[in-house]
Amino acid sequence: MAPTQAQSTPSNAASSSSAPVIRVSNVWKIFGDNAKIALETIKQEGISKAEVLERYNAVVGVADVSLEINKGEIFCVMGLSGSGKSTLVRHFNRLLEPTAGQITIHGTDVMALAPAALRAFRNRRIGMVFQNFALLPHRSVLDNVSMPLEIRAISKNERMRIAANILKTVELDAWGNKFAHELSGGMQQRVGLARALAADPDVLLMDEPFSALDPLIRRQLQEEFIKLSKVMKKTTVFITHDLDEAVRVGHRIAIMRDGRVVQIGTAEDIVMNPADDYVADFVAGISRLKIVRAHAVMQSVKKHEKNHGKLPKDAVRVDESEALSKLIELSIDKESPIVVQESNKDVGVITRRDILQTIIEGAEAT
Repeated sequence: MAPTQAQSTPSNAASSSSAPVIRVSNVWKIFGDNAKIALETIKQEGISKAEVLERYNAVVGVADVSLEINKGEIFCVMGLSGSGKSTLVRHFNRLLEPTAGQITIHGTDVMALAPAALRAFRNRRIGMVFQNFALLPHRSVLDNVSMPLEIRAISKNERMRIAANILKTVELDAWGNKFAHELSGGMQQRVGLARALAADPDVLLMDEPFSALDPLIRRQLQEEFIKLSKVMKKTTVFITHDLDEAVRVGHRIAIMRDGRVVQIGTAEDIVMNPADDYVADFVAGISRLKIVRAHAVMQSVKKHEKNHGKLPKDAVRVDESEALSKLIELSIDKESPIVVQESNKDVGVITRRDILQTIIEGAEAT
């Protein structure tokens, strides 16, 4: 894998020992009648996206992307318009066919599925939530939610029971007999999420699901989705162009540019160690206060004691996951260093100087 796509430490949502749920290997998507020859030329001559368009009248949508997504993880794919994020994710359920590469989900080679097997795979293993809700206006809310189960030929009583339970989960159980036009935008999006969940899929694909909503409703749905995810633990690929949303929702983030994945990591990884100037500019406006954790700021106990002597016994102790905002608050009242612990063992030290340096670096980046 190319260095710009290096994997970060697996998120807390998944065990590092378990196999990835989704594995994407060297996927390319080039749009146009000359896609195959354009790809060969890219590999042989390294021509740019602009040159591909000029020479072959072809557009590079996804360029040599490789990544892995763990069980139960919310993996955000983000970038500016035209970066390739939605194009990439539409390969996961083969709404688009790649020009080259391989995608496996739970060990199934998605590209090898025949049409009937692919339809069954989509219905049983993958749920998708769209930006525009995509509810059927002639169906009630309950009927919209139960539609994936109807496709499976599950009895009406059973699918109504399942749909009613899912509506209760998303707090819309009183609205089952209403039609889409009778619901607010936020409620319609919850119906779309309920429909995706009704089939109990292994994987959720969410393509900018909240971007069409007002800011307040959007934030409320983000909170509800985060709570729901903790309960249902679905492996989720979440597309967004909003870095604040990615930071709030995702365990890890992949940043795309011109069809390529530039960097993958936690929000903290990306903010503290951007892979290049593009990523640094991309994350420049994000506050470090709730993203940066104690383990990223601390120096080793050994180094501190070498320069400053033994740690005071009454030093404040915090967990390695404590946010920078809390560290600032603690440093106001006490001049003594803060001791960082992992599993109740002292592993690091944070001084006021360390905190100020982190804040200054963040301010300079903006």
